[in-house]
Amino acid sequence: MGQLKTKRVYDPVEAEDGRRVLVDRLWPRGIKKERAQIDWWAKELTPSAELRKLYHAGEMPFEGFAAAYLDELEASAEAKAAAIKIRDDLADGDVTLVYATKNTEQNHVQVLERWLRHDIQRELSLQK
Repeated sequence: MGQLKTKRVYDPVEAEDGRRVLVDRLWPRGIKKERAQIDWWAKELTPSAELRKLYHAGEMPFEGFAAAYLDELEASAEAKAAAIKIRDDLADGDVTLVYATKNTEQNHVQVLERWLRHDIQRELSLQK
């Protein structure tokens, strides 16, 4: 099984990235598709526009945003289907979740990565 990684879309593309999955709702500014080298764009794994706007406007602390975003992921059949696709991709090699935000410490990708890792662990424990 490959590794699940995260990386800014503005960082150089490397062979070690494996499959590159864009996990932003909007296409990153100033990045051409050829440069981004995205294998698939998983909009279904992104926070809702309303939630994203509240957080970016400073109207919601990160902890509240993270909890609300996790609720959205858990309630979304599309997000769960995308998680299965990522799990399948990981069976073939590494997967890098690519995003644009400058804040690498508190962003939706950190929440998403944690949710996906939990999903993968849950699936592995069910297979035993």
